[in-house]
Amino acid sequence: MSYEFNTTLQSGFEEAIERVRAVLMDEHLGVVSEVNVQAIFKAKMDKDIPPYRIFGACNPKLASQILEVEPNAGTLLPCNFIMYETTPGNVVVSFMDPVTVLGLAQSDAAQEVGKVAKEKLLRVIDKLSA
Repeated sequence: MSYEFNTTLQSGFEEAIERVRAVLMDEHLGVVSEVNVQAIFKAKMDKDIPPYRIFGACNPKLASQILEVEPNAGTLLPCNFIMYETTPGNVVVSFMDPVTVLGLAQSDAAQEVGKVAKEKLLRVIDKLSA
């Protein structure tokens, strides 16, 4: 079973981030966390890498459905996705598969939320790929 699905955007990195944020909002998913891996590598190891970010996306209603039933399932939230530049003007957007990740909780609530979240993220991929 795959743990992610992705698409490649032909745009600048910052422009791609803004586009992904907007499309996520269309699906009622907000970005709740952002880790700038490129900046961390530079600051901590003086290592230069192309732009690379890790984001967490969340739909509070879906998260609430899981946490009410299984509070420890919060360790599996939010829906993570990454964005990185392969070459200037080419940005990969890769979403974790929430069905795979939330399936670890082995509860009906988590599995149902995983399905709904995956449908939303697949629509995001479709919109980004159009």
